[in-house]
Amino acid sequence: MEWIANPSVGDWLRERLDPGFASMHGVVPRGYPAYARVFHPPLVDDAPTTWAATAAAFGTTLHGLAQWQRIVRTPVDGDWRTRIGPDGREYSAPLEGELDPEQLAAVADHLVAHTTTPDAGVAALWEGHGGLLGHFGQTPSSAFAVSSDDPHHQAMLNRSTHDPFNNVFRKPTWQEGILSRAISEGPRLQLPDREHVLFSAAPRTFADPDWVLHAAWRDVAAEERGFPPSAQSPGILWPEDRAWVLVTEVDFDSTIVAGSNELIRAICTDARIEALPIREGADLGWDADEVNR
Repeated sequence: MEWIANPSVGDWLRERLDPGFASMHGVVPRGYPAYARVFHPPLVDDAPTTWAATAAAFGTTLHGLAQWQRIVRTPVDGDWRTRIGPDGREYSAPLEGELDPEQLAAVADHLVAHTTTPDAGVAALWEGHGGLLGHFGQTPSSAFAVSSDDPHHQAMLNRSTHDPFNNVFRKPTWQEGILSRAISEGPRLQLPDREHVLFSAAPRTFADPDWVLHAAWRDVAAEERGFPPSAQSPGILWPEDRAWVLVTEVDFDSTIVAGSNELIRAICTDARIEALPIREGADLGWDADEVNR
């Protein structure tokens, strides 16, 4: 995977997006025959589960436009992130803006079968992911959590990344991110309300759950401190022939795939993937679930 310095390769997306967020087409391109919503896995007692199982536990209905807070019957001003179900178990909301490597690999199995260019494509990452880009400032692009039982030592650790008394006199310096300075300061693909860094990426690569090992945006600094290999899943992925588009919007708890009817049918009937077809123009907003009221 290589950085794409000329973001015009993604200009075609802008032409197919709507202004605002009245529908999913603020982030998902129009013009495809069919669309699928891939639901990110929630947790029950810290183990992966499905939206369907969660809906069954709460006596609600899973459908293409279902919203998590409605599925778990969140009261007004209640916390939808964690809910105790009627069965006494704790249900935690799915990740937003992230499709885990195994799920992405399962979806990619079908993506590569429905393009003439499985070895050529583009992956786009939203510039705002924490620590991805370097910047000029007084504090690092990212920091690793360190704690101590000694309150005095903990106070020193806190001051090491936040020093309000001296920061006003300190000149901003370049703070490294996961990506190089050249990429961090380079041009971006500008879409409505989002800017993205682009990389050449073969769709076939993502059919392997170990794709993170090949990602140009792999967090090597974290690995050097003992963390397992990790990389943000692409916010947008498309093949060179544009036969389909995969969109994992940063504020969505699901991933949208736009493509042929055959592709969408294959994804929605794969037992490894929890997905449902949705129509063009679908509203995935917070209050869009008209069924679970």
